[in-house]
Amino acid sequence: MKFVTKKIHAFLDYPVAIALMALPFLLGLGSANPIALQLSVATGIAAFVLTVLTDHQLGIYRVIPYRFHLTVDFLVALVFIAAPFVFSFKGIDAYYYWINGAAVLTVVSLHKPEIAP
Repeated sequence: MKFVTKKIHAFLDYPVAIALMALPFLLGLGSANPIALQLSVATGIAAFVLTVLTDHQLGIYRVIPYRFHLTVDFLVALVFIAAPFVFSFKGIDAYYYWINGAAVLTVVSLHKPEIAP
């Protein structure tokens, strides 16, 4: 059952981008490995820019196709799931990335295909 529409996705994008920038500081990520903090903040900034440029309801410039946006989201989810293994994140750092990666993968997999006009 796929129910995440382009409109729903658009409304999720900005809060997620802001959370990726703020939560690492609030959760104290990166005490053992600063990359845990830096990766999330950098991804949040990139996600914000991607959202501004995406051709969907809340995109401001709408130059990036929505399908490309979904592909980037999918790749970010894979990177987030792999990051704890690649960078040896432990504890909250690892759980943060696994949970976020799983959440993004879930949203992308529940995307409802658009019907062409």
